[in-house]
Amino acid sequence: MTQTRASEATGEQAKASASSKASDDEGTRVSINSASAEALAQAMNGVGIKKAQAIVSYREEYGPFKTLDDLKQVPGMGNSLVERNLAHITL
Repeated sequence: MTQTRASEATGEQAKASASSKASDDEGTRVSINSASAEALAQAMNGVGIKKAQAIVSYREEYGPFKTLDDLKQVPGMGNSLVERNLAHITL
């Protein structure tokens, strides 16, 4: 009986985790004009802490991004990387 309850609990946790991840991927966008480097690195595919820090540094030096395409001006952020992340970012 205990194993069955443990299995049910594990299954429920897995479903909750998968559900949480799906909602994070679908609805949560990070602002490239206000997010920290850590938040950018976590939210964007293919962007680690160094590229995220480059985004923040660029923003601090040149001011807020006016369009999402402006992100391509950041060293290390090419067309494909920006395109891949359009669903994850906002101004």
